[in-house]
Amino acid sequence: MKAIILAAGRGSRMKNLTDEIPKCMLEFRGKPLIEWQLASLRSAGINEIGIVTGYKKEITESFGLSCFHNEKWSETNMLYSLYQARDWLLSDDCIVTYSDIFYTENSIVPLLNTQADISITYDPNWLDQWSKRFADPLEDAETFNQENGWLTDIGRKPKSLDEIKGQYMGILQFSPKGWGQVEDFLAHLPEGFDRLDMTSLLSKLIERSVPIRTIATSDEWYEFDSMNDLEKIS
Repeated sequence: MKAIILAAGRGSRMKNLTDEIPKCMLEFRGKPLIEWQLASLRSAGINEIGIVTGYKKEITESFGLSCFHNEKWSETNMLYSLYQARDWLLSDDCIVTYSDIFYTENSIVPLLNTQADISITYDPNWLDQWSKRFADPLEDAETFNQENGWLTDIGRKPKSLDEIKGQYMGILQFSPKGWGQVEDFLAHLPEGFDRLDMTSLLSKLIERSVPIRTIATSDEWYEFDSMNDLEKIS
């Protein structure tokens, strides 16, 4: 099993905090987010780790990981960044994680044992974190539902809390077959996929009846999307 960290973007909602460093270098509990991620992945037994670089790539390259560079980082989304590591994805089982999240190895280990070709972790107790981050949790949350451990809905703007049975955490697993299903979908997109985000991809895969395993976790994790998150999450 390999792991790929998506760290190409600047994180513009962090404003001046990312003027000189990429978002993954922002500190949480005394050390950069990326160091927490590397520690969690290695604690889960994953030692072959790659990183998709972009903004301030000289900083993210300094960690000595296998690097995949997204030259179009300022005008593309996470899926395009992930595509830069397609050689790994087509040849090995891979864990994929966003670089602006905190998680422990307990959110990674279940993905190592899944027999599914595509899996994601989710937080069924999401409302507590979102209530700390937003006056109205519906402001930023997306729809999420699953049935018998398989994803049935993700990524829409919810009208009520009833449409949200959890929140996707930004951690995925692909087998080579699973990534092949992604590439088959992308090959038939007439408009390309430069701006396609990850939840939109997952939603489109569901529409094509591609099975996506969902794994619930109650372990500690946080998303850092704005300066407000750094202030309110400790």
